[in-house]
Amino acid sequence: MPRFSAARCGARPVHGWIILDKPVGLGSTQAVGAVKRLLREAGEPKIKVGHGGTLDPLASGVLPIALGEATKLCGRMLDATKAYEFTIAFGEETDTLDAEGTAVATSDVRPTLEQVEAVLPRFTGEIEQVPPAFSALKIGGKPAYERARAGEAVELKPRQVTIFELRVLSRSDGDVTLSATVSKGTYIRSLARDIPRAVGTVGHISYLRRTRAGPFSLEQAISLDFLEEAAKARALTRTVVPLQAALDDIPALPVTPDQARLLRHGQMLFGIPAPPGLGLATLEGTPVALVEATADGLRVVRGFNL
Repeated sequence: MPRFSAARCGARPVHGWIILDKPVGLGSTQAVGAVKRLLREAGEPKIKVGHGGTLDPLASGVLPIALGEATKLCGRMLDATKAYEFTIAFGEETDTLDAEGTAVATSDVRPTLEQVEAVLPRFTGEIEQVPPAFSALKIGGKPAYERARAGEAVELKPRQVTIFELRVLSRSDGDVTLSATVSKGTYIRSLARDIPRAVGTVGHISYLRRTRAGPFSLEQAISLDFLEEAAKARALTRTVVPLQAALDDIPALPVTPDQARLLRHGQMLFGIPAPPGLGLATLEGTPVALVEATADGLRVVRGFNL
């Protein structure tokens, strides 16, 4: 475990990302609350804190926590591609599609590994998927999971999602563990329902771990225990990834101090050579604004107060 330096003197608010390896049993909102508490314990100035994509309490893995100005990029993180490892337990389908639900269907059929692999192409590419009844999607302004818990019959419409990659990792005691790289809006619990049905049986998800969210992976993720140690040492900021790390797929556009001042006031820049699309305007390496380059000039999409 690395040593931590003493508290920063005259500390300024920190802006960036803490890539949390969220433990099972902790909700995303609870994780944000835990980071806020640790920031206070570390003596850091009060800032906004948010997360870049909900992760079920029963799931573990990569949960990007945005600090300060990085919260302006949470929307982009919500839309980012995600990757997961998950295990399907065959023989029982539950109302929640996970191990904590009540059984709604059972089967003695246990598919072979070859049978599972044979149906995976059906679930690869653009597919239509029915979300779980126990999801946060709203029906008539009320979350579906609240209606399901109240005993209401919940019917959600299929939605189009993209499965970029789906493959078997291992098999143990009849259960199969897979990896999936998916678009926003994809429910892994729905895959754990639909794959067993495709091979003539039923099943549910018994293990779920997010291995990547956008540009962030498990290799960068740290545990809450590690964060707590850093907070006690008043060195929590050493765990923070720069704000611009979430924009690694966007070209940087260096600007002058005068151009930076105009962008910070929300004004367009003209005559700046830049490829069409999004760019990150920077002043001496510091992010100034997320901009969109068009034939008319550079338009501010999100400004950063750094």
